[in-house]
Amino acid sequence: MSINISAQSLSERQLHLAACASLEAQGDLKRLEPAVRAALDAGVTVNELKEAFSQLYAYTGFPRSLNALGVLSKVLEDGKESRNEGKPWTRPSVWDDADAALKLGTEVQTRLSGRPFDYTFCPQNDFYLKSHLFGDIFASDQLPAADREIVTVAALSALKGVAPQLASHKAGAVRMGNTQEQIDELCEFLSDNGLSQYDAAADAIAGDWKQGNPNVGYALFFSGDSYLNPVVPVNLSSTEESALPLSNVTFEPGCRNNWHIHHGARQILICVSGRGWYQEWGKPAIALKAGDVVDIPEGVKHWHGAQKNSWFQHLATHIKVENTCPGSEPNEWLEPVSDEEYDRLPSSTLDM
Repeated sequence: MSINISAQSLSERQLHLAACASLEAQGDLKRLEPAVRAALDAGVTVNELKEAFSQLYAYTGFPRSLNALGVLSKVLEDGKESRNEGKPWTRPSVWDDADAALKLGTEVQTRLSGRPFDYTFCPQNDFYLKSHLFGDIFASDQLPAADREIVTVAALSALKGVAPQLASHKAGAVRMGNTQEQIDELCEFLSDNGLSQYDAAADAIAGDWKQGNPNVGYALFFSGDSYLNPVVPVNLSSTEESALPLSNVTFEPGCRNNWHIHHGARQILICVSGRGWYQEWGKPAIALKAGDVVDIPEGVKHWHGAQKNSWFQHLATHIKVENTCPGSEPNEWLEPVSDEEYDRLPSSTLDM
């Protein structure tokens, strides 16, 4: 499959970097070689590609980083004179000063996150992120911070199971110097060229559970945008009454439904992608991830939705119970979850 480089708000150079980063992350060396040749022919420098592939070891692992560098080395063996080495590489001074690397990394991470970020759950990873990834690696002057985030977003887009990190770095890419228009164009470019595991329009994981259409019928009861995709009912027996209607609900980052109560039925939520929240009245919120199942008793006031930095999808169904109150509505929609309540919840600890 050929890659269509057609730049609008981004430069062609940036799109070539993004294509190479995505193919590095996928480990698709067959497509990576012509992509590297095209990038070099379009003016991306040798040292910029070296820097991009080196940086990506922190996101995709050393094997794929080294394999991509091996492809670059192979391409350079043909000795084509038009290829530009680029700015000479120099050893960053912070590599010889651990305190300086930690200070720089903390500043870069705070700028990218939009807030101070401390991963107290695992101090080792907190130090590695600050001192090495955002300190040592970002200290190199081969790529500006804006281009580094384009490379990172492209690579994360190629990997399944990293929706929280992708959402975080898309937001961070804007804080590091790109415009929202450029990041939207980047995601569309990756999706259109088969370089992304995610849907460019919604950022929901592109897999078995599609986002469906805007959830306009229930929009009044949601803060933020959601999408509804009815699934073919699951028949537990030949009787129509025992058919289980099943719907896939997709929440954009920060979207949640109002407090509500189900009458005459239990609700079952099966989480299939992203990260979300579930909370019952008077109890702490529970963080949700793919694979979690929530069995909500009949008559319990609750809400559910996405975390701040992640899209979230769950399947929802209802199972009838006997104590149905005559004349009661099956769903009793109540007050919204206020911004104040929602903002008190922690941001995902896995969004970096």
